[in-house]
Amino acid sequence: MKTLKSFFAKSYAQLVAKQVYKWAEKPLLTQQKVFKALIKSAQQTQFGKDHHFAEIKSYDDFKKFVPIRDYEGLKPYIDRILNGEQAVLWQGKPLYFAKTSGTTSGTKYIPISKESMLYHIRSAKEALLLYIAHTGNADFVNGKMIFLQGSPNIESYKGIKTGRLSGIVAHFVPKYLQKNRMPSWETNCIEDWETKVNAIVDETLNENMSLISGIPSWVQMYFEKLVSKSGKKVGELFPNFKLFVYGGVNYEPYRNKMEQLIGRSVDSIELYPASEGFFAYQDIPNKKGLLLQLNSGIFYEFIKADTFFDEHPLRIMLADVELNVNYVLILSSNAGLWAYNIGDTVLFTSLKPYRIVVTGRISHFISAFGEHVIAKEVEQALNEALKDEVAIINEFTVAPQITPITGLPYHEWFIEFEKEPTDLKVLAQKINRNMQQQNSYYNDLMVGKVLQPLIITKVAKNGFNDYMKTQGKLGGQNKIPRLSDNRKIVDLLNCEL
Repeated sequence: MKTLKSFFAKSYAQLVAKQVYKWAEKPLLTQQKVFKALIKSAQQTQFGKDHHFAEIKSYDDFKKFVPIRDYEGLKPYIDRILNGEQAVLWQGKPLYFAKTSGTTSGTKYIPISKESMLYHIRSAKEALLLYIAHTGNADFVNGKMIFLQGSPNIESYKGIKTGRLSGIVAHFVPKYLQKNRMPSWETNCIEDWETKVNAIVDETLNENMSLISGIPSWVQMYFEKLVSKSGKKVGELFPNFKLFVYGGVNYEPYRNKMEQLIGRSVDSIELYPASEGFFAYQDIPNKKGLLLQLNSGIFYEFIKADTFFDEHPLRIMLADVELNVNYVLILSSNAGLWAYNIGDTVLFTSLKPYRIVVTGRISHFISAFGEHVIAKEVEQALNEALKDEVAIINEFTVAPQITPITGLPYHEWFIEFEKEPTDLKVLAQKINRNMQQQNSYYNDLMVGKVLQPLIITKVAKNGFNDYMKTQGKLGGQNKIPRLSDNRKIVDLLNCEL
């Protein structure tokens, strides 16, 4: 449907696309400018004084004075902000603290400055506009849009506004989208996830939904409830639903189930936002890789994942990265994070321009036997195995079984099926072959009879949601790790005998 709104969206999209590709075509110069601006702006902060920012003239100087830190390493500075000090990590005080769950630190408080907040909003807007610029499809701007997110309720902690990132972002939806946005503010503020999703279903059932956004696993739950209540496919309920926007996890393991619920395929855009910054988005539909945001107040460093735990791992800039190498992402930002390890691993799919895919978490891997299997490998192995299968999965995770009752140890795949394969053992064999092809260490362990082939264990219906509920992590930005080096998660899953 052609409207004035969609017409202007197309014109604006072309303008924004030119601006984006202008800096993308000069990536190293862009990052150099960001680096210099960050160091200059933070010279008079407490962190800048402690780390000799006034003496930093080059990247080598930066590496000399500023060591890599995770949240634990930065926490003394965060505590000083919480105790009322100003100009600690960045000028003034943070605009917000994004509240996240840490595995070692308990609750983490990630600073968001006025400057960094602007880029969170700008990058999300650009992703939609570049989709319009490349496809010419702007009709979705005329319909209703839903963003499945955490509660926008904001608390005050130590005098600073605090909330979940997705809830904070909800306060910055442009005025021209306010009438299109779903659900209502009241429904969005519901804390209990299941109650919230049920209320969203009731509010949206008869609306003209054109764009739906969220983490795939939670959007899947929303779709299931829509289908259950209406008896219709999502695509039939929402004939103008044209665009699915997602982030947080790889969509491919969910794609078959989602398209079954929708009743057709829809275009999709992948985003890579985090509390620490908005790092990348899919600038070209159906093209693998996300455009790394080099002009968003973030300076990037990279460490090869397989050397990360060495005593002195090599830190490199963007100029030195290679294709198809797994890197730990390190960043410094205009929110006051310096040489900060967010825990994510990425791989470059293109160097002109720089595009990445997220491969997992440096803390989420299986190396119980030296195999160092990562999330990208298990996802790809499963996706390839499912190509010739009728099976549809809802969710899965992988863990090592080190001490089986009989036989050799193995990797155990916990899968919740929507539709089971004809032969579970055949599917397991396919996945195992794919794993051997992808990971030479895993292959050596198979050939050397150190491991037996993987075994699939079926998880009961809603087993993963039930687990997340027991952990107080149902909904929002929470997601099941694809794999772990221990059995803390899988031992709590309700599995079929």
